[in-house]
Amino acid sequence: MHSSAVFLIEFGAIILGLGLLGRFAGRFQFSPIPLYLLAGLAFGQGGLLPLDTSEEFVAIGAEIGVILLLLMLGLEYTASDLVSNLKTQYPAGLVDATLNALPGAAMALLLGWGPVAAVVLAGVTWISSSGVIAKVLGDLGRLGNRETPVILSILVLEDLSMAVYLPIITALLAGAGLAAGSVTLAIALGVAALVLLVAVRYGRHISRFVSNDDPEKLLLVVLGLTLLVAGLAQQLQVSAAVGAFLVGIALSGEVAEGAHNLLAPLRDLFAAVFFVFFGLHTDPQSIPPVLVPALALAVVTAMTKIATGYWAAKRAGVSVKGRWRAGGTLVARGEFSIVIAGLAVTAGIEPDLGPLATAYVLILVILGPLTARYTEPVARRLTVLFGKTAPAGGAPAEGWAPESGPQETAAGQEAATDQGTVGRS
Repeated sequence: MHSSAVFLIEFGAIILGLGLLGRFAGRFQFSPIPLYLLAGLAFGQGGLLPLDTSEEFVAIGAEIGVILLLLMLGLEYTASDLVSNLKTQYPAGLVDATLNALPGAAMALLLGWGPVAAVVLAGVTWISSSGVIAKVLGDLGRLGNRETPVILSILVLEDLSMAVYLPIITALLAGAGLAAGSVTLAIALGVAALVLLVAVRYGRHISRFVSNDDPEKLLLVVLGLTLLVAGLAQQLQVSAAVGAFLVGIALSGEVAEGAHNLLAPLRDLFAAVFFVFFGLHTDPQSIPPVLVPALALAVVTAMTKIATGYWAAKRAGVSVKGRWRAGGTLVARGEFSIVIAGLAVTAGIEPDLGPLATAYVLILVILGPLTARYTEPVARRLTVLFGKTAPAGGAPAEGWAPESGPQETAAGQEAATDQGTVGRS
């Protein structure tokens, strides 16, 4: 059969299968992400029916999916929102790095892998998955919740930290000297700072340039600009996700609203492809030997992420319910963790590091959407069970009283939240 025909059959089957899985998940009211990942696992390396012809296209689609997820998340907030959140939430970023990087480093040292592998595994356990979390927030209709800016701030701090971390880890894995490593780091930091400065100071001019009454032209310009900036950022050793997110915050007003509506279907399509691609590159046979340490690490760092989100949301004045939701939402790991582990595997640092990181991420990328949905109700029940029982008359237990607005959304944003988006001025 002609290769193009095989490609169309394979890719068409993937899209159709994703649609059916999404419909199944919607019927039972849970996120389809775990199903997408398991589907990729079944048809990837060592799976039931490996795909060959469409794999390269799926890889490109997966990268576009991550970029669109971060762009759409950036469209929800203005540049001033970002700067304000970063100023107020940087202590949460420090707590996040401490609580979640140390377990990975400790596990690598306990396994006898050495200091370089410890730095690598620290990054794997530290960074939450912006792509998975962005999708989960949309699926659960929480983009307008009061705890969402706290979650976003932590994710942005993590993504921006990658502009520092990735050059460092690349230099360590390559055995580069101090001078070469310093130059790489300086370039990455300079590019990240420049893009952020342009987004904050010249956002209005960018919106005016992009604005167009024709939906077709607006779609092409926004999508093209996002891919261009993301590609340039990645070429200069800055995360493509950071570049896409900054493009999103640089757009405001009617441009942001129009771009959001036009790009939402594309985001959903390519995001699903991203999760399938992740599963495609996971060999099921490599998981069992490292499953026990991966599971132990997943349990510990799931709890540390929940603690991070709870502390950060409490510091921001969010109620008890929102604190637990923030913590549960941050649990998922994904794209950055795989990128970090992939660098180590390519450098040949430790043979078991790749399978361990893959098993770890697969556990948490499946568990993450579940903790995002169920951490708060489970915590509420445990609170009632272990002492904070509701008083007579049916009043809620202390700290769990209902608040104004649906799911703690800001006043006046109820309708927007129901639609999975928040309007911007």
